[in-house]
Amino acid sequence: MSSLITLTTDFGLDDSFVGVMKGVILSINPNARIVDICHNVSSQGIQEGAFVLASAYPYFPPDTIHLAVVDPGVGSGRRPIALATPKGLFVAPDNGLLTCVLADFGVRVEGAGGTVEGRGYRVEGRSLYPLPSTLYPDLKAVHLTELRFWLPKVSATFHGRDIFAPVAAHLSLGVPLGQLGEAIDSLEVSPLSQPNRVAAGMLLAHVVYVDRFGNLTTDARPEDLPPPPLAISIRDRIISGLSASYAEGGALLALINSGDRLEIALRNGSAARTLDAGPGEVVKIERIG
Repeated sequence: MSSLITLTTDFGLDDSFVGVMKGVILSINPNARIVDICHNVSSQGIQEGAFVLASAYPYFPPDTIHLAVVDPGVGSGRRPIALATPKGLFVAPDNGLLTCVLADFGVRVEGAGGTVEGRGYRVEGRSLYPLPSTLYPDLKAVHLTELRFWLPKVSATFHGRDIFAPVAAHLSLGVPLGQLGEAIDSLEVSPLSQPNRVAAGMLLAHVVYVDRFGNLTTDARPEDLPPPPLAISIRDRIISGLSASYAEGGALLALINSGDRLEIALRNGSAARTLDAGPGEVVKIERIG
């Protein structure tokens, strides 16, 4: 097992939480290599954390241990889990944080955002609470129940320090997945946002992530888009066609970003702030002419 451990949290960097987790890992495995993916996930932003994690893990070696903690249910009955995949091992709360990872490996995640209300989703006929999903044969998961791999004293409010960090450290030392707890055949998933084709030549996409530059990433991929020429509308603003880069096009522009998603950006500015737009915002893509 690799000694490489990544961290993704909503802890921010103003407090000691991230540093403490690193201290726990290094106390167990002084040779561990720790890489920060992101600690600025919105507070309790499970779906945002799932998106950030899925955007990053494919670029790491396949034996990397990915430790992710966005955990509004800490101290409740939600399970701490570890998931082994062909492209990495994940340690996280079982609350939907691994939804996008599971989708990458073919697990069918139902509950796409069909009806938009304001800036959030109302999933018709479904609860917004996590939904069970059967694991596929090349995915193995365990419920972390072996206390000997936790810290001796476990608080009700900081499982990132007391459970997840020590488990990741023990994995980096070569402890087999099966020794960490009982095998499980299902994990919790959250509804995934997907673009909706509402008419011939018209697609409704949705903003799923806002980066620090104020760029708005949507759930639409190039293969989802109608044939050009295109008109792209968001909050009563219309963008004509796609730009090749941030340096091309008008002040407000649309492009395919590095994550292969349709993105709305503002040249030398913040599209999110200018449009007062965030996750859940509808983006209409329509073929014109």
